[in-house]
Amino acid sequence: MRSLTSMRRQRNQLSVRQGNRKAAAMMECAVTLPVLIMMVLGILEIGSALRASTILQSACRESGRLTAMDWRYIIHDNQTPNQKVAQDLKNFVTAAGLKGNDSTVTITHADGASVGQTFDLADPNNDLQFVRLQVTLPYSSVSLFPLTYLAGTTLKASIVMRATIRGGSLSN
Repeated sequence: MRSLTSMRRQRNQLSVRQGNRKAAAMMECAVTLPVLIMMVLGILEIGSALRASTILQSACRESGRLTAMDWRYIIHDNQTPNQKVAQDLKNFVTAAGLKGNDSTVTITHADGASVGQTFDLADPNNDLQFVRLQVTLPYSSVSLFPLTYLAGTTLKASIVMRATIRGGSLSN
């Protein structure tokens, strides 16, 4: 049989080992937990940016349909087709949960000698011409956290469609 002293010595050694293990576990946690939290927050931030990007692309697509249809009967008397398209796009972005008023909408020529110049949807000379509808939104408007890493970055979406006054008809 073991003596009482050897049993006490063994119990003390066991408690010292357990104490060392607890300290090691705390150190492991102190090192890995911040890294894990940063990864989770980064995934949330990237997910937010991807969601916003998808919303912007959908808004472009929906507003682009207006450029390819007979819009003459759906605009107000004091409104141009370009204003209607831009306002509809911003309303779509706002309805989807983003800051639509922070967005910038540009409607430009997509081909030919006038590439990049402002496209007037009401101009009959632009009928059946390619138009680029682009929306930009500052990343700070969709960011979940006050990060400076992506400060100054903008999210963009665009679509190119054929604009028409006659509702998509290729005949007179």
